[in-house]
Amino acid sequence: MKWKLRMKKLLIDCGFLIQFAVDDFKGKYAGSFLGITWAFLQPLSTILVYWFVFQLGFRSQPVENVPFILWLISGLIPWFFINEAIIGGTASLVEYSYLVKKVLFNINILPLAKITSTFFVQIFLILVAVLAMLVFGFYPNVYYLEVFFYAVYMVLLVTAISYFTSAVYVFFKDVLQMVSIILQLIFWLTPMVWDISIMPDYVQKIVKLNPIYYVVFGYRNAFIYQKPLFSEGWLEVYYWVILAILMAVGVGLFKKVKPHFADVL
Repeated sequence: MKWKLRMKKLLIDCGFLIQFAVDDFKGKYAGSFLGITWAFLQPLSTILVYWFVFQLGFRSQPVENVPFILWLISGLIPWFFINEAIIGGTASLVEYSYLVKKVLFNINILPLAKITSTFFVQIFLILVAVLAMLVFGFYPNVYYLEVFFYAVYMVLLVTAISYFTSAVYVFFKDVLQMVSIILQLIFWLTPMVWDISIMPDYVQKIVKLNPIYYVVFGYRNAFIYQKPLFSEGWLEVYYWVILAILMAVGVGLFKKVKPHFADVL
């Protein structure tokens, strides 16, 4: 009987989370002429800008016989989610401070709602990637399903980080700016718009320690390279261990300082 009640409560919580995320997604673009269309136009325009700069400007060549635009899209689409979700998750408690002050409201869902809201656009971009592959003659196969595996890792990674940064941001308002700067550095240090093979071996080994590289590699692996899961061996164990540590630290800090949120806000 207890497990039925818990399952029922879980379903109710999930339903509330999704509805809250939908409302947040709509509210972000409320009042603008194009509305939520901007959420989809912004990443697409960014992809076009990078394609124009790197392929037409810098004369970037196909990477391993794959058209540069496909290689670019498969690496950028996970980043759009990571960047937007971490920034949104970081600011979630402050943005919804009026809900944090309500005793009966479950504030644990606020970072999750921001992450879920951002994932709506990620689903659209994955479909765009599949369409782009079809246009260039790369037809769907079983490896495409690996995207869901890497997407799960990506969501968990962003959740762990967001719980940590959102909790700290309540007490230190400089955190959001620091997070934005760090994300910019991570973007250029991760091979999303440049090919890692041009780097010396020791640099490649350092770059691969970044968990975000694992996600970018995973998306490209699913759409382009078509390698089976866990083809990186022990390096993949490292990525999941790092995720577990980040989750423990992020959730642990959030729970520890949670009683003080309402007082500070």
